[in-house]
Amino acid sequence: MKIFSPVRACAALAGLVLLWGSAALAAVPPIFVLNSLEANVSVIDPLTWTETSRIPTGKEPHHLYLTPDERSLIVANALGDTLTFLDPRTAQVQRTVRGIVDPYHLRFTPDMKWLITAANRLNHVDFYRWDGKEPTLVARVNTARTPSHMWIDSRSTTVYVSMQDSDELVAIDIATQVVKWRIKTGPMPADVYGSPDDKHVFLGLTGGDSVEVFDVSGREPRSIRKIKTGNGAHAFRAAGDGKHLYVSNRVANSISKIDMASMAVVDSYPVPGGPDCMEVSADGRFIYVSSRWARKLSVVDTEAKKVVRQVPVGKSPHGVWTLQHAPR
Repeated sequence: MKIFSPVRACAALAGLVLLWGSAALAAVPPIFVLNSLEANVSVIDPLTWTETSRIPTGKEPHHLYLTPDERSLIVANALGDTLTFLDPRTAQVQRTVRGIVDPYHLRFTPDMKWLITAANRLNHVDFYRWDGKEPTLVARVNTARTPSHMWIDSRSTTVYVSMQDSDELVAIDIATQVVKWRIKTGPMPADVYGSPDDKHVFLGLTGGDSVEVFDVSGREPRSIRKIKTGNGAHAFRAAGDGKHLYVSNRVANSISKIDMASMAVVDSYPVPGGPDCMEVSADGRFIYVSSRWARKLSVVDTEAKKVVRQVPVGKSPHGVWTLQHAPR
């Protein structure tokens, strides 16, 4: 006959609590911040808000993107001519793909057939066939000066690319890899974002103080509005509700919230240190933004409308990503 032992029961319960707690901690994916001038990635624990490690990459990692199967987070190392594959849940390095020429910016098509990269310093856009494992170069499209950021429409038919130093927006047909059209823009265009209905493209004007909006629904594109947000309008991130868009104003040290239907600023948040790339928490309340000049990850509470936390990272932090994010 077994005799009940309160001591043993408490010990067992404590063990279960510890096990459950460890599982919960392991289930929370980290936040990744690219340190462009240190050739590494800061791994941030979103529970303790500490940097737990730094992962070496190739030279000048600038942007990153999740593979369609969500098993790998790809870091594009522009000067290293490599792609670093990371596990988005554990932050372990999976592999390095070499021979990818100047991958400054990258995107997958929604149909998961193509990986497209922008060669910022070499003035071309590369189309890689994607089989789920390896990228295979199919075409190299020469563009204008300094292709910067890209956006791909929901039907996987067109990629829109900003030309940072020639002040243009270029549309390339994905099936044929042929330039469809190009149009002049405001000064130093950077990030690109398309409306959910694919009719409009928003373009951050880093050399100005506005977001330029283009109607791309017809045969020829038209510039229809400039939304004044702040000096150095640069990077976008969807708010997660399908209606609003955040833009970081790097010179003005602020983030603006844009209503995509009315094409107007509806809110703003002060962020020090040159806010750049952003991520939005799964519940939509917090913005995680790289403060480029301050070497920090800043956390913005959109309800309190202020920065509530900063985590020191490396030199020139740029791209930010986490698996637990608001809908794009």
